[in-house]
Amino acid sequence: MELRQLRHFMAVVTEGGFTAAARAELIAQSALSTSIRNLERELGADLFDRTGRRVVLTQAGRALLPQARALLAGAQAARDAVADVANLAAGRVSIGTIQTLTCVDLPGELAAFHRRFPGVQVSVRDAPVGELTEELRAGELDLAYLAPDARELPEGLTAYATWHEELVLITAPGHPLARAGRALLRDLAEEPFVDFRAGTGLETAVRRLAAHCRLERRITCDVTQIGLLVELVRAGIGVAFVPRRIGERAGLPCVRIRQPDPARTVVLAGRGPRPRNPAAAALLAHLTGAAPAAADPPGGRRPHEG
Repeated sequence: MELRQLRHFMAVVTEGGFTAAARAELIAQSALSTSIRNLERELGADLFDRTGRRVVLTQAGRALLPQARALLAGAQAARDAVADVANLAAGRVSIGTIQTLTCVDLPGELAAFHRRFPGVQVSVRDAPVGELTEELRAGELDLAYLAPDARELPEGLTAYATWHEELVLITAPGHPLARAGRALLRDLAEEPFVDFRAGTGLETAVRRLAAHCRLERRITCDVTQIGLLVELVRAGIGVAFVPRRIGERAGLPCVRIRQPDPARTVVLAGRGPRPRNPAAAALLAHLTGAAPAAADPPGGRRPHEG
């Protein structure tokens, strides 16, 4: 049984005859009659009584009528649902982010995206880089902001945009380093550190920096929330490396480190050249500035697009 046959059946019922139904369906009457005969053969019963001047439904035809209506309505609902997703009237997109993301105002960007596409549901997840990477590869996330450990992303992932963030040392107010405003990395050998959890993009960048300069940090406390890390530094438990904007927003002294200049790379990544999910493709266009609703990233600098 084909939907086309059911549509022809309903046309005969609605129009009251084969000639009018064929005209309404824009097909030859012989083709419509053949379609109905094939449907009757498949169902094993006549659907119309053709002996009088007017076509009349048989008992089998009356039994089919509500089912045909329901099937055609269901098919139309399915087409409408798919069209809504394709046209961004509905749908869902999942995006992951590192907890210390500062190069993008993600809440502001998502709010702007929601105003443009109110029917699209957005799911946001923050997690360590390794978890976000695996969820991207498994298709559980459409997009993710990562601070990768390696220069190249794992096979199967694409970097759509890249940012470079300055890292600074934050200290408690009144700390001797705060008064100086800058320091060499080797000057930190005796400083106690508050560290972020292992496996995060920030912890990886700081650990790589320390290893490169042979700095053996003394970790006084390690945490899983950036807000707690900031408050522990404020309380004087230790110093910490963070993106500059985190330190500035916290109102803590931001000490610039020289030789080398600490930094990390953040990428917006996904699978393949372009997301297949229409909602994800629209969000990617928005976040990379291709959509009209997109705003410039903080500082007025567009990301480097990959």
